[in-house]
Amino acid sequence: MLRPVAGGAGYSIFPESALRYLGANVGIRGEGETIFPVVLERIARRASLIGLPGVYLPGRPPTDRSFCSNLDDLPLPEPASWIPSVPDCAEFWVPVQSRRGCPMDCSFCSTSAIEGRSIRRHSPEMIADWLEQLAASGFHNFHFVDNTFNLPPVYAKALCRKVLERGLDINVWCIVYPRWIDGELVQLMARIGCREISLGFESGSDQMLGSLHKRFTGQEVRAVSQMFADAGIQRRGFLLLGGPGESRESVEESLEFADSLHLDALKITVGVRIYPETALAATALAEGVIAPDDDLLWPRFYLTPGLTGWLPERVAAYRASRSWMM
Repeated sequence: MLRPVAGGAGYSIFPESALRYLGANVGIRGEGETIFPVVLERIARRASLIGLPGVYLPGRPPTDRSFCSNLDDLPLPEPASWIPSVPDCAEFWVPVQSRRGCPMDCSFCSTSAIEGRSIRRHSPEMIADWLEQLAASGFHNFHFVDNTFNLPPVYAKALCRKVLERGLDINVWCIVYPRWIDGELVQLMARIGCREISLGFESGSDQMLGSLHKRFTGQEVRAVSQMFADAGIQRRGFLLLGGPGESRESVEESLEFADSLHLDALKITVGVRIYPETALAATALAEGVIAPDDDLLWPRFYLTPGLTGWLPERVAAYRASRSWMM
């Protein structure tokens, strides 16, 4: 009898409630490349799945996840298995993941629930070889989905140099954390074909940056943004408004800050989704925004009391006069 197995990023954030909702027999939280074959082998011989790392079973306590410390032990996606399904490789943006894990601990972020806190990586050579293989097949657009392309900086520079050695004609888009970036890294990124970055600063108020557990200041964001602008790399910014401690004054500070960066695009989110096992969830629980037994698979959002009516209207008015808003 077929036993459905759930997994993936979304499942890893809500392992128990997603298992119940999907009616699956088995769930795997975290990386499935190593444990899923073991699950399949045990299912085939009708053996017990109890005790396998990261495996969730209905009515059973889960076990701790295990993460692969060296991503080179895991294969990158085999192009031959999905290239035929892409109708126009010239326009398709290929997702690239060279690293997993993030130690930044932003108050709202679910990355550690998916990938853990420790940064683990493929070797620069392995990623560069894979990009070269895809470029030879006609693909030229690559979206690095790493949570932070620039961390660690030594690795980011080594990866850029390996790509440069191959002389690839490609376009790159990635996410950067606006700290620990220098002119050398920016120039290397430009040389490998980086056309656009997503600049995750979330606020222009230093007070709110502290509330969100960000490890940079507005001044650092401004300096990093300017370095990329000077290198001819487009910048897409993000504001996440309404979190704990937000006020009308900090909102106005953030909007003025975003204007001053002269970004190529800006996305504003009103209210912050509450994910399990985050500092934001603990704050929301302490303030009575959520209850201990609330199932956060069903979206709940934090929006500072007193801003509920004003903030959406203020953002709508701001957006209406700016054509570059996303």
